[in-house]
Amino acid sequence: MTTPETLSAAPGPAEESGLVRVLDADGRFAPTAAAEPYLALIDGLGDAELEGFYRDMAVIRAFDRQATNLQRQGQLALWPPSFGQEAAQVGSARAARPQDHIFPSYREHVVTRIRGVDPIDIIRVMRGLTHGGWDPTDPKNGNTHIYTLVLGSQTLHATGLGMGLVFDERCGTGDPDRDEAVIVYYGDGASSQGDVHEAMVFAASYRTPEVFFLQNNQWAISVPVATQSPAPLVRRGDGYGMPSIQLDGNDVLASYAVTRTALDEARSGAGPRAIEALTYRMGAHTTSDDPTKYRTSDEEASWARRDPIERMRAYLTGRGASDAFFADVDAEAAAVADDVRVRTSALGGLDREAMFAHVYTEPHPLIDEQRAWLADYEASFEGDAS
Repeated sequence: MTTPETLSAAPGPAEESGLVRVLDADGRFAPTAAAEPYLALIDGLGDAELEGFYRDMAVIRAFDRQATNLQRQGQLALWPPSFGQEAAQVGSARAARPQDHIFPSYREHVVTRIRGVDPIDIIRVMRGLTHGGWDPTDPKNGNTHIYTLVLGSQTLHATGLGMGLVFDERCGTGDPDRDEAVIVYYGDGASSQGDVHEAMVFAASYRTPEVFFLQNNQWAISVPVATQSPAPLVRRGDGYGMPSIQLDGNDVLASYAVTRTALDEARSGAGPRAIEALTYRMGAHTTSDDPTKYRTSDEEASWARRDPIERMRAYLTGRGASDAFFADVDAEAAAVADDVRVRTSALGGLDREAMFAHVYTEPHPLIDEQRAWLADYEASFEGDAS
């Protein structure tokens, strides 16, 4: 079983010698040898950008905790926590350009927020009020495609769009302000799905401008990553001829720099890249899961000492960030959480017609038949349930 101790010791089955890490677990600037090529990018970050990384992580954790509480109170059907994975997500999302396309799985809450999606739209999905939550074609949502709970299928969608970018000559023109790229998020469990490997086959064959961003949070529900693969998952990308990088997913600076570089290379026409971010799911897989059945408290405690938010806070404090800054972040996080609670309570129930909307792009006789059946069924109850 992978623990943080193995990440800082000699390379084992989960870690490659080329691991990219910039900040150590205590928030000290201590880049590994593999991080050296990325330091110029990090040096170019100003205080506002660095503090923005911290703000993103702290605010989304408050939102995530509130959403978990809302599910426990019966306001949501399900909630997939992102607790512990904030650095991998924030760094990679901030690395993307506005014209890039984002394909999340179902845990990338801060990625969607950074791209402009209203967090209440995620709540609506998990409350069962909508099929998708938001319109990916609406510019305000930053080319962010909807969540998918079908493991790995989003990698096929991302590769298909990437192939379209190649065919339409919307990448590799040499104009970084116009060229587009795709980043797709998936987990260690999804990496064992056939869809992911099929997506990699086509991505490599068509040289799509795509980054496969694997968040290895160590557990595919109750199955440890060591059971899924005897070798580091980053090597799977190598098998398809993709340049592949492994980074410390609890280090937001490493996530940013590696992803920025990979996206720039893919966008330029150099073909797809693969990233494995080593992180840890501190919460349950979803609120229907009980991780105490398969994880030890010692394991969780050891990863808690590598908390990505505390790591970045220590780094910023060392750079001279003020108490006022951290207080302001805490206030914003509390306000966002409170806003979500209030708006969730105001959502109400499901409009019967909503379940038939947007299933197909055009009117479909099967949907009409199902709508009529439901109306007749509900009307058959005494008092008419409609």
